[in-house]
Amino acid sequence: MPLEIVHLPPLSLDAYAPIAGDEAVAEIRSLAEPLRDARVLHVNATKFGGGVAEILPTLTGLMRDAGLDAEWRIVPGDDAFYNVTKNMHNGLQGAPVTIDAAMQEAFMRTSDRFRQEWESEYDFVVIHDPQPAAMRALLPQAGGHWIWRCHIDLTTANQQVWGFLRPMVEAYDAAIFTMPDYVQPDLRIGMLAIIPPSIDPLSPKNAMIDPALSESIVYRFGIDPHRPLLLQVSRFDPWKDPKGVIDVYRRVKKEIPDVQLALIGSMATDDPEGWTIYKDVLRYAAIDEDLVLLTNLDGVGSVEVNAFQRASEVVLQKSLREGFGLTVSEALWKGIPVVAGRVGGIPMQLGTTGGRLVDNIDEATEASLDLLRDAGLRSSLGQGGRERVRRYFLSTRNLRDYLALFTALRDDRPELVPQGISSGH
Repeated sequence: MPLEIVHLPPLSLDAYAPIAGDEAVAEIRSLAEPLRDARVLHVNATKFGGGVAEILPTLTGLMRDAGLDAEWRIVPGDDAFYNVTKNMHNGLQGAPVTIDAAMQEAFMRTSDRFRQEWESEYDFVVIHDPQPAAMRALLPQAGGHWIWRCHIDLTTANQQVWGFLRPMVEAYDAAIFTMPDYVQPDLRIGMLAIIPPSIDPLSPKNAMIDPALSESIVYRFGIDPHRPLLLQVSRFDPWKDPKGVIDVYRRVKKEIPDVQLALIGSMATDDPEGWTIYKDVLRYAAIDEDLVLLTNLDGVGSVEVNAFQRASEVVLQKSLREGFGLTVSEALWKGIPVVAGRVGGIPMQLGTTGGRLVDNIDEATEASLDLLRDAGLRSSLGQGGRERVRRYFLSTRNLRDYLALFTALRDDRPELVPQGISSGH
């Protein structure tokens, strides 16, 4: 059977004009017109849970409205495959793991099954992250321009894991990274694009909702909307440091006894480690009526996350490694200041206007206390962060960058390849 297609509702570019600006939408339509009817395929490992699965519905839907024939499919891996790819993910972020011969064989065996399910030709194929990365090497005769999109922070990549992945990546025509620092020095590839991820300002997770609805939602999940709330929204993953977030909360609570903490995570099909980490964090949290752990299986979906973010005084993103961290831009878009780890793509999002960058629990505690005690500071940082997201981290900018890369590949014009957000911004 073919790779599973993800069915999506239609989207309209024009609906984004009041937020992104008429000029941004006009530029997209101008870039898209020469690409009209081009067949585009996005492939990743899961249709829910994690940032990639949140980006692709909007990116694919807006490509369609711009006139491209775009679709999104997922690779149907099993537990053995995802155990290998989770190890690969951790290794690429610097964990001291080894992808031994048996794991490599299991990865390639499942990847070859994906190859057998390939059924069509496309003008542009975008393969997201390590799980389906072997596809191009296994389909060397397939037509079109092939792009590998890496959403992972590779600054301290485990070289054994990268050494296994690199030949697969070099089979592609182009690669996309979030930041220049993530590009490995030994990578040899035709075109190299730097494209930060984005959020959809009109999605259920980010659209404006009534404050009364937000308060009623958090109350339903055990949070008092009239007391201060700290929040982290992330997968239950050691790189997100959920125990460190709890430590920050406990220190803050000694100074501000009314404070509450919510940890919200989504369980994804390609993350077999998630439940183990969740249970470990649940034990670490112990019994505390002011601390709640919630997942999508508790009924916390996009609207509920939106409500929690809007009801928070401070959003934490205490990551130890982070490819980008979409939840930072989500919070900033809602005008909520963020206290976050100085890692990966987080500083790019915060800039100097959206919150505080921290390197340890002590700094995170101090920053959280400062913000909880100063409503004016929270407001000014929140407003600055929202404007930064509007300028640089909305879906329209992401779409524009993809269209520019497609044009560069089609016309062999390397000067058109997007090179990210300059340090001057």
